[in-house]
Amino acid sequence: MNDDEHSTPDPNDQHGSVYDGLLGTDTSQWAFGTDFEDPLAGVDTTVPDDLDAGELATYCLALGDDALVMSHRLSEWCSNAPDLEEDIALANIALDLLGQARLLLARAAAADPALVPALPQGSPVPVEDALAFFREAIDFHNVRLVELPNGDFAHTVARLLLFSTVRLAAFEKLATHRDPVLAAIAAKGVKELAYHRDYAGRWFLTLAQGTEESRRRLLAGLTDVWPLHDELIRAYDAGPDVDVILDQVFAVSAVERPEVGSMTGRGHTEALSRLLAEMQVVARAHPEGLW
Repeated sequence: MNDDEHSTPDPNDQHGSVYDGLLGTDTSQWAFGTDFEDPLAGVDTTVPDDLDAGELATYCLALGDDALVMSHRLSEWCSNAPDLEEDIALANIALDLLGQARLLLARAAAADPALVPALPQGSPVPVEDALAFFREAIDFHNVRLVELPNGDFAHTVARLLLFSTVRLAAFEKLATHRDPVLAAIAAKGVKELAYHRDYAGRWFLTLAQGTEESRRRLLAGLTDVWPLHDELIRAYDAGPDVDVILDQVFAVSAVERPEVGSMTGRGHTEALSRLLAEMQVVARAHPEGLW
């Protein structure tokens, strides 16, 4: 942590810190030394007059929270995956989602600054970091599917297949959203999510047609996450295309849809509080820190 190396972000620059990080000009952010093409280059960041800024902010916050929490769960596979190739693949997917989270949380904060938690005067924490690290579990808007603790690798494959299939379908529609920023974020995310879905689909088929044990584990994982499928569909307002794609994967894998009911109720599971306690501990211990 350096005291003099980085300047304090301009609180009036609603997007500067996150975009600087994407372009590789800011090494104090979440992915060190990684250069990205700016998906928002030349995009007007003003909220269109015909959109409700509060509703846009809430929607971006939910999309960002899903990506953030799912990214954290996938990052827990680092050094724990079945082999080095899958370790790297899951880490890359986690980083893709983390990038989506940063952009979406920054957009939410720009559309409705009141969403950003209050921090000590002069704190250099960017708005997207403030939303990630200084909110309580009750203030998160993610679906419950992403917060479930990791099971085995087959469990992660089943969850990733459901999540990436639904999120990809939603992002394909959002790529033409009236908000140009959300549209640009979605257009970039479509390419990433297409890979995530393909990765999960290939492993789903491999495990289903592998050994008796791999198939047993896959079916157990699918049965465990399926009760939260309906909540995911509703949250993303996903259409029938999602069912068509999932049915194709199930058919080629000779897997039936689980005959289990949907999880009822609202609110988060205890798993989210435990996840956030781990994820937020360093940032909360040093709210005025520069990294």
